[in-house]
Amino acid sequence: MTYESFEATPVWQEAARLYEMTEELLESTAFRASSGFRGQLDRAALSVSNNIAEGFERGTTSELLYFLYVARGSAGETRSMLRVKLRRVADAALKSQMTDLIARSLSCSRQLRGWADSLQNSEIAGQRHLNQRSRRDYDQKRRAAEFQKELLRKLPPGHPLRKDAEERGVI
Repeated sequence: MTYESFEATPVWQEAARLYEMTEELLESTAFRASSGFRGQLDRAALSVSNNIAEGFERGTTSELLYFLYVARGSAGETRSMLRVKLRRVADAALKSQMTDLIARSLSCSRQLRGWADSLQNSEIAGQRHLNQRSRRDYDQKRRAAEFQKELLRKLPPGHPLRKDAEERGVI
């Protein structure tokens, strides 16, 4: 699936919610932490969505990958800070709020990893590199791959080429 804007991506939506929930925690009078801790948690949580946005807007796959990993690092930093702080929290409601935030940051990390994995082997260099020729070449390769899959699907179920394609997950 292709997204026209970073705001439309599910992982950016999740990261924005992570920051909103972090703000709610930081505004809670029950959450006691130093100003340094609060500031760092605030910056780490906001960094997730900001790095997704920056990578998306850069226009190249390599830069997007770089910023997805930076965003993933920020999600990990957010999770680490919450886990460390959680060890000293006794209030059940506050623990629940922090546990929900940890789950949200883990969800961001997983989605970012999945997106990065899908881009690792992509032949698309990014929006900045698209021109008529690269689009034509990409479309031609995609059509050829679909045609090959269709031919393999038409082979009898016991055919060695079809079995091989099924085992490899091609069809």
